Amino acid sequence: MGASALGRLNPFRKGRRRWGRRHNPDGTMTLVDHLYELRYRLGVAVVAVTVGAIFGIWWFSNSIYGLPTLSDVLLEPYCQLPVTQRLSPNGTCQLLQTEPFEIFMLTLKVGVSVGAVLFSPVWLYQLWAFITPGLYAKERRFARLFVACATVLFVAGAVLAYYILPTALGFMSGFGGDAFFTALTGGKYISFMLLLLVIFGVSFELPLVLVMLNLAGIVSYAKLKSWWRGLVFALFVFAAIATPGQDPFSMLALAAALCVLFAVAMTICKFNDKRRAKKLEGQGLEGLSPDEASNIDFRASDLDTTPSQSPKQHDDVT
Repeated sequence: MGASALGRLNPFRKGRRRWGRRHNPDGTMTLVDHLYELRYRLGVAVVAVTVGAIFGIWWFSNSIYGLPTLSDVLLEPYCQLPVTQRLSPNGTCQLLQTEPFEIFMLTLKVGVSVGAVLFSPVWLYQLWAFITPGLYAKERRFARLFVACATVLFVAGAVLAYYILPTALGFMSGFGGDAFFTALTGGKYISFMLLLLVIFGVSFELPLVLVMLNLAGIVSYAKLKSWWRGLVFALFVFAAIATPGQDPFSMLALAAALCVLFAVAMTICKFNDKRRAKKLEGQGLEGLSPDEASNIDFRASDLDTTPSQSPKQHDDVT
């Protein structure tokens, strides 16, 4: 069977060739083509996360070029608690296992999380590649910028949460004094830690959303400036609700970081609005607001009711 026959029998390959801009300049696709592309994008993202998960599972118990193992990295915030407040059998810092195969499921969960973080540019790009046929060239450029900045901000938020975690654990486990010690199970501790990392990472994307809305012309700097008090208050409320622990340190750290990022986002929006206004001034369109309705002339226009002549009739007349 030749290659042409295989191409006729495989609709996935046939639909896949039409996804590119060279073969599909206007970006239009049928529903079947969308489903084929969605399957392809999901497949690439799943393969990338799976490869990262395998690496994370191996790293959980093995060191890389003298670096600490992933389990040591995860245990570090817990091991920073005073010895009188945590479980230390045989003088070592360990978590508690209360169910069979809990360590296996814990290692699998950590591996998948590591794969999702390490290969986040891959699945974020696949998400962008799936929606880009319906975007204009300017919006596609913004999407590339969004993917790059979103990855950096997510990692920055997760790193901040990791360094805040020991202080948060020390605060929450210090209420009982010397009468209690913290014997955390591996599942609950890792789940709490991953949840805190994800919340901080996702929260760091909020100022980026404001910048993208401003670049798209939806939100202006003037509006953000008039709303800044309410937005700062909303950030503190969001931090108080989103942080999984009851400690004030993680809440204040998240709220303060979001306020700093919000100030940076406001500055970017200010310069972007100035650049846009300067561009409109160069085109002679200064003073126009996108929210202002244009003036419409409702008067009826004069119509030419003279019957038109065909070329043949015109020749006969002449």
